[in-house]
Amino acid sequence: MEQLRSLDATGQVALLFVSLFGLLVLASLVVALLALSPARDEGGQERHERHERHDRRRALQRDLRAVWIGAIVFWLAWVSGPVGATLAFGIFSFLALREFITLVHTRRADHRGLILAFFVILPLQYLLVGLRRFDLFSVFVPVYAFLAIPVASALAGDPGRFLERNAKIQWGIMVCVFGLSHAPALLLLEFRGYEDRGAFLVFFLVMVVAAAQLVQEVASRSLRRRPLARQIDRSFSLRAFGLGVAAAAIVGAALFWITPVDPLRAAVMAAVAGGCGTLGELVMRALKKDAGVLWWGNRPSLTGAVGLLDRVAPLCFAAPLFFHSVRWYFV
Repeated sequence: MEQLRSLDATGQVALLFVSLFGLLVLASLVVALLALSPARDEGGQERHERHERHDRRRALQRDLRAVWIGAIVFWLAWVSGPVGATLAFGIFSFLALREFITLVHTRRADHRGLILAFFVILPLQYLLVGLRRFDLFSVFVPVYAFLAIPVASALAGDPGRFLERNAKIQWGIMVCVFGLSHAPALLLLEFRGYEDRGAFLVFFLVMVVAAAQLVQEVASRSLRRRPLARQIDRSFSLRAFGLGVAAAAIVGAALFWITPVDPLRAAVMAAVAGGCGTLGELVMRALKKDAGVLWWGNRPSLTGAVGLLDRVAPLCFAAPLFFHSVRWYFV
């Protein structure tokens, strides 16, 4: 630990990425070895179980590829500085918002609002992040953008389902642009004695959110289910949610040394982020139910959806509250 503390900020963050990519290489080798299991003659039931295992391995491989892509983007954002971080996450926001819009009903009169969202609001939000204008960046979307979208829609002259149409666009901007833009903001956030270490905050956020989701999913399958929102998700229960939040707090306390706070405050920040991420996933499942899809990427030929929202939704919900808890309440 003393040797780690003796390194400068660049050395510490570089060691973080070396460890991250090392773990991903090991995970990839394990998955590759599992895929090399020899085939043998089996009965009907055994063949069915083998197909189920094969489907699970394919899902694991898909998720692992997504983690690789996220880790590479994370690394490129760090090495390229504020400009690279802003551009990388801005592209992610653009793709996520495009995926969201393809799965909701829009009309020709919404085109002005959509152009405003994609080509004005999104770039301006990330420009404010790159310039570190965090006060204006925090209110730009929920104040100025939310007022501009219905104005642009009203100028199109179509009153049909006006409130519903504008609410969909505003919600997409809120999740895919406002929420996700807090990740590069964390990367660029600095405190006295914690300069150039924003990558640790992003890593901390991702780890605690992932821990909360994983434990919540495992607990929902192991415990007796008493779902809180049966029509949306039969696996979401209060006990499983509490265990996920507790797991996030434990992981956060264990990782306090990469943050500018003590173990207790790190645990509280982690619990908030983990709980928000899990609730964000529940909200996205409600949106998927409303859109009539099982997962965002199940109709790529029709909608262009590739499943990006499935992976970034918890981060979109957790990042804003984590950012403000770090900036205003705990540090």
